[in-house]
Amino acid sequence: MMEAIVLAGGFGTRLRHVVPDLPKPMAPVAGRPFLEILLSTLAKKGFTRIVLSLGYMAQTIVTHFGDRYQDMELVYEIEDSPLGTGGAIRAALENCRSDHAYIFNGDTYLDLEVDSLEAMWEQYRQPLIVVREVPDTARYGRVELADGRITAFREKGDVGPGLINAGCYVLPRHLLEGFTRGQAFSLESDFFAASIDSVRFDGFVTRGLFIDIGVPDDYTSAQAMLAGL
Repeated sequence: MMEAIVLAGGFGTRLRHVVPDLPKPMAPVAGRPFLEILLSTLAKKGFTRIVLSLGYMAQTIVTHFGDRYQDMELVYEIEDSPLGTGGAIRAALENCRSDHAYIFNGDTYLDLEVDSLEAMWEQYRQPLIVVREVPDTARYGRVELADGRITAFREKGDVGPGLINAGCYVLPRHLLEGFTRGQAFSLESDFFAASIDSVRFDGFVTRGLFIDIGVPDDYTSAQAMLAGL
């Protein structure tokens, strides 16, 4: 079984002036809600069960999709108050049945090489962070990678080409059980960066198309780039 968690509970502050009455993942892209494009892509890549982590305007998403989409089972984990990326994933992992789950951001399109990533998971069975090379890492923060292993996370501001966190992970189901369910924390700073010296994080360099629609300029570009998907 291929399972994924999609983080779709953010407020979408940067896009609020564009889509003031919708949760960010439901922002229209090329004539359809972006989340439809994302879920359709996951279905094509072989996922059969999706846990949607929701918060802001959750019912809009639940009503739109129901409990199935393109032969995938949809399960909802709805937070009453913001839990951060870590808290949201910690809660959502309890809904998973496999020993590992893929994590995707609900505002990011990533044409991920799933078969290669799954093979890497089967070989090493370590937490995997998907990284992407970009011309300028300044607005994202930078990830350092050596011999396939993440060695450092850098804050935003480093100018020039490099690797960034693509917001996609493969995590063992029990990885975050050291945190209390309902505890708000950031996966990136409170777990990844804080554990870099004690936990092995493997890095997978994707070559796939990467678009963050949460950035207004990229949201505009996505209208043409994702047309027909």
